[in-house]
Amino acid sequence: MVGGVAGMHITPLPWKLTDDIAIWTQNWPWVPVPPAGAFNSAKSVCTLCPGGCGIEVRKVDGRAVKIEGRTDFPVNPGGICPVGMGGLQLLYNEDIRFTRPMKRVGPRGAGQFADISWKEAVGILSERIGGLRKKGAGEAIAAIDGNSARSATALLVERLLKAVGSPNYLRAPSLDDTYSLANLMMLGTDGPMAYDLENSDFILSFGAGLIEGWGAPGRMINAWSIWRDQETRGKVKVVQVEARASNTASKADQWVAVMPGTEGALALAMAHVIIKEGLYNKEFVGGYTSGFNEWSSFVIRQYSPEQAAAVTSCPAEEIRSLARAFAKSKAPVALCGRGKGTLNGSLYESMCIQSLNALTGGINRIGGVLVQDHLPLASLPDITYDEVSRQGVQKARLDHAGTPKFPYAQSVASLFAKEVREAADSRIDTLLVFGSNPVQTLPDGGLFRKALSKIPFIVSFSSFRDDTSMYADLVLPDHTYLEKMDEVVWPAGLQYPLYSLTRPVVKPLYETKNCGDTIIELARAIGGSVAASFPWKGFEDVVKHRAKGLFDSAKGLTGYKADSPVWKMMQKAEEITPDYKSFDDLWNKLSKGGFWYRPVHNYGRWDSIFKTATGKFEFVSTRLQLAIQGYLRQNQADSALSGLGIGAGAQVAAYPHYEETNAQVDTKVYPITLVPYEMINLASGSVASPPHLNKTIFDNQLLKEDSFAEINPKTASQLGIKEGDPVFIESAAGRIRVRVSIFEGAMPGCVFVPLGFGRIGWDEFTRGKGANPNDIILPRMDPVSGQPVWWKTPVKITKA
Repeated sequence: MVGGVAGMHITPLPWKLTDDIAIWTQNWPWVPVPPAGAFNSAKSVCTLCPGGCGIEVRKVDGRAVKIEGRTDFPVNPGGICPVGMGGLQLLYNEDIRFTRPMKRVGPRGAGQFADISWKEAVGILSERIGGLRKKGAGEAIAAIDGNSARSATALLVERLLKAVGSPNYLRAPSLDDTYSLANLMMLGTDGPMAYDLENSDFILSFGAGLIEGWGAPGRMINAWSIWRDQETRGKVKVVQVEARASNTASKADQWVAVMPGTEGALALAMAHVIIKEGLYNKEFVGGYTSGFNEWSSFVIRQYSPEQAAAVTSCPAEEIRSLARAFAKSKAPVALCGRGKGTLNGSLYESMCIQSLNALTGGINRIGGVLVQDHLPLASLPDITYDEVSRQGVQKARLDHAGTPKFPYAQSVASLFAKEVREAADSRIDTLLVFGSNPVQTLPDGGLFRKALSKIPFIVSFSSFRDDTSMYADLVLPDHTYLEKMDEVVWPAGLQYPLYSLTRPVVKPLYETKNCGDTIIELARAIGGSVAASFPWKGFEDVVKHRAKGLFDSAKGLTGYKADSPVWKMMQKAEEITPDYKSFDDLWNKLSKGGFWYRPVHNYGRWDSIFKTATGKFEFVSTRLQLAIQGYLRQNQADSALSGLGIGAGAQVAAYPHYEETNAQVDTKVYPITLVPYEMINLASGSVASPPHLNKTIFDNQLLKEDSFAEINPKTASQLGIKEGDPVFIESAAGRIRVRVSIFEGAMPGCVFVPLGFGRIGWDEFTRGKGANPNDIILPRMDPVSGQPVWWKTPVKITKA
């Protein structure tokens, strides 16, 4: 028998037979054969997340066959994330795309639509908007927009709302909103948060998934390789503060486990040590900050390591050791933004973490947080208002943004949904949804979905049959990012100004249109002052107009070489000469998937960069003080602040301080803390994962129709549950069904559920797979921004 087995393996016959069978089966008529043709490639930019990584699309006979990272792009030298690699499945999968305009013919949520022409679709919407304007009810139109802030498409959406007479332009919540507001409170500018990570020697991350999709994924993968390079190994330290042993925490030099939502308390305890031991930067703090004496006295009284240890569960000695190591580093930087950093965070927590950067003098310093202005893009001309639009935009916003309660808020989508849901008669007649999927992504316990039932007419401009589009009455589909021109305005977290354009790498496959062109066409159909506010022939003219501002700035480059990385160029602080001769030359480069960037920064300048009332970095925010005074003018201070959600009292409300983020529920009934988390190989935003990424998800994350929740063994034992058990996770907002994954890296007393599952649209590979924790999240409203503080919800767990 042994000899027979040996002989079978030695003889070539079985292997030859297998090879012949493989060749023979390739000739079966039903086996797909890739068409032959000429090979070429096209360069563009990925917009599936705010990272804006450069991509190169390989094509055969005009058909895209592969997406790779660009090596000639400064953001992500050759790197690209799994979702970006799978973008072709979003392009070619007809089952998930709207191929032409459609109107609903079945019940909302059923996804039953009938084809209509573009002329009919634009006519239906323009007549409805025109009818509301004739009634003087332009404010009954609202829009929620997920396009990149300050991009041309976002500006056109906001412009349309104002032109028709509505103040109700809403932005999908984003971490950029929190960053900008924290900067405004402490630095006086709402410029982008720019982290010089590649030049830092101590990266202290408060929950940011540095290798799980935070910022620009391709950039962060490259940055991690720099930190682990032979030349820098041992010289750069990465510390991850997080309640779960994520991939980032597991690969960091140190994982600091804290209870979810207590990161601000940890930052202040570190500040306590740095101040008490005199480890702070005396030059910066003494000469260029305001309010330090007040705030530091408060921190010394309230946030000792022992006091913080009781809140965070992090030992006091570990807090001391971490604070000393951070303060003694040459170029430390502290950053925040949970998971991929796509959802907003707590303003006070961001201010606490930014305070650490100020204490070490890391503001506008190599390896720290850089103070940057916005890109020098040309402004659009003024809007033409008629009487209806002039009166409409002056009416109160439904979400209370800009009111004394939320004076610095730009948009509060969750409060908008609450107002619509609870009103006897909806003040919103028509809702327009652009580049956003709030039914899936808003952490509001399903509130937005419930609010949709109160809105008579919903219009989606999505490319895809996403979760929100299932509730639409009318669909005017956009191109995908591989079929159109679009702007990427300053990728998330990048330390230098960069502007890039996507380009159509293939001809549009279906009867879809660039959303910007659709808005301009709609404005023309409405007519009057609305049409006059959109004088362009098409979207490309808008983009070209804005790009002239880059040329007029006489700064910037359009070429990049991998052997001259930007982070090294910035160290030299040398002025540059533009590498384009005219605007036509610049536009020609941009329109081919090109980019403009400025690899130069003026470090320091502490005497001129701050735009606060004091002209300094403010540990006690003047803007916050004024806002609180305005709100409390007619109220008793502490009781009114408590109603607003600020528990610390009026005296310290303008300080960076720790605020408890628990929802107001009985923790005896709901004793476990639900914490959502994100994975780099699972799309958790508006767009679902390409189907092939399902193969990268482990069986203890998704098995058949069930997603898994991670629970610490001690917690599981206390609950009497074991690996693989089906359970219900229930909050005051509802419940979801998952299976149990026992995980030593989960904080005891918590349950961790991935974001990205539980979708109701899309195709058979995505629809109905797993549970969406957003459906049961009970957020606490941030008292300053109004945005939901979403990362911890009290729940109970029972066997299913």
